[in-house]
Amino acid sequence: MEIERLSIPDVMVVRPKRFGDHRGFFSETYSRKAFAAAGVDVEFIQDNHSLSAEAGTVRGLHFQIGADAQDKLIRVVRGAVVDVAVDIRRGSPTYGRHVSRVLSAENWEQLFVPIGFAHGFCTLEPDTEVVYKVSAYYAPSNDRGLLWNDPALAIDWRLDGRAPKLSDKDKAHPTLADLPAYFSV
Repeated sequence: MEIERLSIPDVMVVRPKRFGDHRGFFSETYSRKAFAAAGVDVEFIQDNHSLSAEAGTVRGLHFQIGADAQDKLIRVVRGAVVDVAVDIRRGSPTYGRHVSRVLSAENWEQLFVPIGFAHGFCTLEPDTEVVYKVSAYYAPSNDRGLLWNDPALAIDWRLDGRAPKLSDKDKAHPTLADLPAYFSV
């Protein structure tokens, strides 16, 4: 397993090895030992799986606060997404900046998004399935979001002229300028 830190070093690309033959392949998609060697001590407690039927489906930008804040490890098992993490830790030198990465079933890369980041993705192909590990259970009372298309963030969702498919909830999140200081460094 190879781990690469991105321009915001707390966000990492994880490249599991894949061993294939005429039967298919085998891949160890998570290793606590490999994460510990990279300086990340996290205990994942739940796996989530989403299916987005149409390309151009945007999910995010989501995060949880308080004791329910979540580290996430995201991977795509069918299709492709542009995956985005926005630093929302007040006082961080990268506050308000984001990193993005194309994750696909083909490239087999994963993205580790730590606590203190808003996370979202846009599907690039129909029938895309995303599986992600989280370090805290879903807590509706501590569920929050950041407006996906806040001009201050300037995120390229790679919609290529398509109208995004969004939930009503994701259309109503606050902009970065209106976001309370939920996290700080």
